[in-house]
Amino acid sequence: MSLAENVNIVYVLNIVQEVVVSLVVALAAGALSWTFLEYVFHRFLGHEHRHNPFGAEHTAHHSRGDYFAPWTRKLAAALVLAAGLVPAALLVAGAPGGAFCAGLFAAYGGYEVLHRLEHVHSGFGAYGRWAQRHHFYHHFHDPRMNHGVTSPLWDIVFGTYVRVEGPIRVPARLKMSWLCDPSTDEVWPELASDYLLRMRRDRA
Repeated sequence: MSLAENVNIVYVLNIVQEVVVSLVVALAAGALSWTFLEYVFHRFLGHEHRHNPFGAEHTAHHSRGDYFAPWTRKLAAALVLAAGLVPAALLVAGAPGGAFCAGLFAAYGGYEVLHRLEHVHSGFGAYGRWAQRHHFYHHFHDPRMNHGVTSPLWDIVFGTYVRVEGPIRVPARLKMSWLCDPSTDEVWPELASDYLLRMRRDRA
């Protein structure tokens, strides 16, 4: 193989490497951007300025712990956003713009799955246990704190992070379906260190 051929191969490999790195960085930036949007939507549209469609759905979710906005409504909103964002990102940034959008929407999908699992499943590893307790502190202790569902990053940045210590006190009327033994209506023993059931008479 001649020197010129070696140079051409190195040149092509360098270009491929640059393209792959730019796509991976764009994908990660999209996922990170979702965590920021998740925080902003939750805090500002869900709590601080609730007179909007998202705020109405979020208020229902807080007042009825097993309520989630219909998936058709969420899908429609995501498609509207994608219809505007994806062409613009491709036009401005080409393939990295597409990778950014892929990261953003993949992270959004992960958020939806995780959020639902937190409410309907008793636990799924160390991260799942942390995410549940972080999220349920927001639900049952202080809705001004812990707005991030998938990550504490933006709560830390904006000063709304609380490290959860001790058991979460869950109002009996909002208890998760997996929390209690149906035969006794008491918290399962293996969950008792993480959660307590708060009866109406205990509110004071």
